[in-house]
Amino acid sequence: MTGGNELGELMLDPDEAQRKMDRWAAGLEEKAQRYAAAQERTEQLRLTASSSDGAVKITVGADGGVTDIEFGNKARTYPLEELSRQILQTMHKAQSGIAGQVAEVMQESLGDEDQETRALMIGTLRSRFPEMEEEESPDTPAPPASSADTPPPPQAPRDKRHEAPDDEENSPW
Repeated sequence: MTGGNELGELMLDPDEAQRKMDRWAAGLEEKAQRYAAAQERTEQLRLTASSSDGAVKITVGADGGVTDIEFGNKARTYPLEELSRQILQTMHKAQSGIAGQVAEVMQESLGDEDQETRALMIGTLRSRFPEMEEEESPDTPAPPASSADTPPPPQAPRDKRHEAPDDEENSPW
């Protein structure tokens, strides 16, 4: 950290030692403020994506959590399975931009400071929210199979012996 002579000089001049400690503390305080600002800006990030046909629009925060879902009129025409697929695909599309946006905030707030921590954090975000590959499927879903062509899946028999009277509420109590 410091050479042996420098430490001895500081001990001989307590005022200089105090000034160096004050500069060091001020530097730490400034660094803490930059990190706090970066954290605040990151928490305010919102990324929005829409499905290719506008049926679904989803907004996520920097943590990947969904903050808003909007449905266009086209969503009413989709079978539930297709609507579910559109929701998940659009959510993943919005989340795929998180790492890039957080990296941009960190670069603006921190410059080249603390590259190892930044690389670790951005790497973690990229593994949680990978970038989306371009869709190869058509914009419109295939029409649903007619219910006459597809029989309903068989229902498993329910064992009434182990079922509590209030099981319909899905309550564990």
